[in-house]
Amino acid sequence: MADITTDVLIIGTGPAGSATAALLATYGLEPLVINRYRWLANTPRAHITNQRTMEVLRDLGRDVEDEAYLFATEQNLMGQNVFCTAVAGEEIGRMQSWGNHPLSRAEHILSSPGRMNDLPQTYMEPLLFKTACSRGAQSRMSTEYLRHEQDAEGVTTTCLDRLTGKELTIRSKFLIGADGSNSKVAEHAGLTFEGKMGVAGSMNILFEADLSRYVAHRPSVLYWVLQPGADVGGIGMGLVRMVRPWSEWLIVWGYDINQPAPEVDNAFATKVVRELVGVEDLEPKIKSVSTWTVNNMYATTMSNGRVFCMGDAAHRHPPSNGLGSNTSIQDGFNLAWKLAMVIKGQAGIGLLDSYQAERAPVAKQIVARANKSIEETGPIFRALGLLDSVDPVKMQQNMDARCDDTAGAEHQRKAIREAIAHKVYEFDAHGVEMNQRYKSNAVVTDGQPEPIFEKDPELHFQSTTWPGARLPHVWLFGADGEKVSSLDLTGNGVLTLLTGIGGDGWITAAKTLSKELGIPIVVHKIGPRQKWQDLTGDWARANEISDTGALLVRPDHHVAWRSHAVIVDPEGNLRRVLKTILAR
Repeated sequence: MADITTDVLIIGTGPAGSATAALLATYGLEPLVINRYRWLANTPRAHITNQRTMEVLRDLGRDVEDEAYLFATEQNLMGQNVFCTAVAGEEIGRMQSWGNHPLSRAEHILSSPGRMNDLPQTYMEPLLFKTACSRGAQSRMSTEYLRHEQDAEGVTTTCLDRLTGKELTIRSKFLIGADGSNSKVAEHAGLTFEGKMGVAGSMNILFEADLSRYVAHRPSVLYWVLQPGADVGGIGMGLVRMVRPWSEWLIVWGYDINQPAPEVDNAFATKVVRELVGVEDLEPKIKSVSTWTVNNMYATTMSNGRVFCMGDAAHRHPPSNGLGSNTSIQDGFNLAWKLAMVIKGQAGIGLLDSYQAERAPVAKQIVARANKSIEETGPIFRALGLLDSVDPVKMQQNMDARCDDTAGAEHQRKAIREAIAHKVYEFDAHGVEMNQRYKSNAVVTDGQPEPIFEKDPELHFQSTTWPGARLPHVWLFGADGEKVSSLDLTGNGVLTLLTGIGGDGWITAAKTLSKELGIPIVVHKIGPRQKWQDLTGDWARANEISDTGALLVRPDHHVAWRSHAVIVDPEGNLRRVLKTILAR
């Protein structure tokens, strides 16, 4: 007999595990989440927080969303990626990033109620973990996953209590591996992967120093430092990342993956900090040093029976684009409502097949994008002449040549500008963050063709209510002056039907089927003299249906099905759709 019994066991308390625990607890379950360590993240690691992730936090509650903003560095201060010879040295160029270019900012404002920000993992993780535990999730620290066995009814997991040294067993209906890039759960579940681990090596140096005099006038999350001849990092490129403005920083410096990871003592770390900052007598407070590897691997199968993997366990990639924790949290948002409905008897277990169908393509996409972003730094090196020689003196001369009054120098300056501008695919890939369109058994298109992207889908978000896409955000207005996002009318773990004037047949059908199938369905009629009004006309322009049509929206804000107009037998059609989506 198992020592502990729970509906869902989650291995790992990182962004994926803690978010999933928080969502499940919010949906009324009591999952158990375990961590082999005594506490949560002790280094800032992931930090870029995109709009889609902020929508997940908003769905968890305005208190959660507000606390994230309270501790985050706001979007304005994420600023511009700076390329320089040192933080205090000469600036080579910069690009407005993370939605701070005026045109990009407009797209951000129009597409979501959430605001991009910089929230280090040392703040995000405790927020999600606290939310989970305060809402009913159970947790065990210093508890290490060892192995699992699954059968037709559930999963038995063996763990090690690291405080007592004794093994214990946990029986659950489902097991989630959110245990990082060296996931034992994924390995033991026999999940399949493509790609390669350990394609490059990097070291992190976390330090404190007041650098405000060098950066406050040009705020940025990232300062890219190019120093030909530097004794580590190959070509001599390092990254100085802002953790807290403007006193806490993280340096990322490469090492040869074919050699043993370097031994970094306090003296060496101080030397690297001084060189990249460009202040010889700087006295940084070195807080920690760690090494890690750049990976290029993604799961082609993210589940096996009752076992699921998410986060870094499923998509293993460099931090380029800031996609890691965002995708991890969104994995949880996709899976949690499905598990909750299956456990509550509201959906058949076949609904869970849609998790892999929907999230595996996302895992592949973001791993490819993050690694491609590293390659796209090459043209900057090439434009600066850093690839033409291995002689540091010659390399420096090539960089200096851009300042000359010659036709060649003018051509070089143009090449530098274009190479830096192309990094928009890493630092402002709004479409990568927002354009996910799911195709699975949890979506019914009824043959409606997928809209073609009118702009670059990696750079630009395209709003649509095509089934599988995320519901468009627009502002709606209540009679008392209240303003809500269209997304606010959906989510919270339940299905939502949105219709307009002339949609009474859908409303009646939804209420009937809610009782018949035993599932809550929230209904909103949007229009004049209704609770929510489209005073700006933005909803009418975005919803792609008539006033007699309907949108069925999943708990994760994705459209499950739509009807452009009222049809014969709305109850019969809605019953068909609900039974298909929920595998009833």
